[in-house]
Amino acid sequence: MNKTSEEIAEILLSIGAVSLNVKKPFRYSSGILSPVYTDCRLIMSYPKERKIVINLLAKAISSYGSFDVIAGTATAGIPHAAWIAGKLNLPMIYVRNKSKDHGKENLIEGVLKKRQKVVVVEDLISTAQSSVFTINAARSVGAIANVIFAITTYNLLKSKEVLKENKVKLISLTNLSDLSSIALKNKHITVREHGMILQWAKDPSSWGKRMGFE
Repeated sequence: MNKTSEEIAEILLSIGAVSLNVKKPFRYSSGILSPVYTDCRLIMSYPKERKIVINLLAKAISSYGSFDVIAGTATAGIPHAAWIAGKLNLPMIYVRNKSKDHGKENLIEGVLKKRQKVVVVEDLISTAQSSVFTINAARSVGAIANVIFAITTYNLLKSKEVLKENKVKLISLTNLSDLSSIALKNKHITVREHGMILQWAKDPSSWGKRMGFE
């Protein structure tokens, strides 16, 4: 675990942006049960912590290479993309989850030109499908989009497959394994619960049944 991952994990846990609960798992909209629930939107309400997160994201992006446009995923990635675009003095766009059904029927909001290099900003990577949708929307107009920067990731096998299939690199400030390790270190969870959380990441769909919740 590097220093950045530890710092971001501490922030996400302290403000409640990541909740870990093995005793009473969360039910996702997909129907699966999970011991982890993430809502990075809460970062918006904490100026001090928000500044740290955005500074570290901007630093990671700048260290990776030069880009022409910052792209946010709708809707959770939009505020983070906006703050980073402002900090790096770069244009910003965001990609809707589907084209508008009126007006110009935009899928991409903002100006994106052919051959511009785009970096996608996401808050959480679960299956990576929404982020890759943004990547492919940018590619569809001839832009160059190959990398996603995220605040955190669950490191699910599904996300790794989706990213590999679409030839996309993911750089995340922290991840579920480090978050769980920090929670264990701070005695918010037990060693057994830490193991159960890591088991969920290996096979989310059957975790609830295997753990006796269903």
